[in-house]
Amino acid sequence: MAKTLEFPVLLRLIDERSVAFRAAVSAAPSLDAQVPTCPEWTLIDLVHHLGGVHRFWAATVAAGPADAPPARSASAAPRERDALLAWSVESTEQLLSALREAGPDAGCWTWWGASESPQTSGAVARHQVQEVAVHTYDAQITLGTPQPLPDEAALDGVDEFLSTCCAWTSAWPHKPAAVDFHAVEGRSWRLSLSGEGARTTRLPTHGTMPDPVADTVTDPVADTAADEDPDAAAASARGTASELVLTLYGRIPVDSLQLHGDRHLFDLLQAWEPE
Repeated sequence: MAKTLEFPVLLRLIDERSVAFRAAVSAAPSLDAQVPTCPEWTLIDLVHHLGGVHRFWAATVAAGPADAPPARSASAAPRERDALLAWSVESTEQLLSALREAGPDAGCWTWWGASESPQTSGAVARHQVQEVAVHTYDAQITLGTPQPLPDEAALDGVDEFLSTCCAWTSAWPHKPAAVDFHAVEGRSWRLSLSGEGARTTRLPTHGTMPDPVADTVTDPVADTAADEDPDAAAASARGTASELVLTLYGRIPVDSLQLHGDRHLFDLLQAWEPE
């Protein structure tokens, strides 16, 4: 597996994105505004959700290895803006404190046990960067001021999503295929899908030496037809790392990316729910 962001960097990104999230909430004319990317929620619902997620994973990390997650707290979050923002700050600090106390290698329950991501506090921190980064985008777009995810978070986010949400041992129920994802910042990944499940590999950048942590040496950008190149992916998507993450999380349509090959594969991927 490719090297991921260092644990202190993950904690810093959780903190920075949480601050940006609250800045958007603080600037909103009304907390009752509907969130366009989560239409079933208002902005206040979004704050309640993210704060609850932070508190849940704080308790989960603190509990250590377990066969099941801890019970979620039934306490109600405040609704008045100042109290709500203070509650959100406290929620983030609970998460960061639990992660600092545990360190990156402590075991804990996670819902992604059958994926390529480990069941550790470090993996929780890595996923929580994406949780807060994407929800910060949700809050910003509610105000009409969406901003791209920071490059550092977004580049790791593509890899994290594929490893955690896609690369499971559950059988791919369709014809075996490979799908490539290319970030214009110079990083690429391949998702290989088959009856044995899915796996993700880092691909080298076109025109450069292979990445020393890459799992394959296939050129991801060569525009060669699949019938001429047996290693070519059946489909590929190209965009900024932020656009790739936002597409993977369903925030922007897949057609926002530069697509090649079998477009239908992306619909199948979005509908797939590995178990």
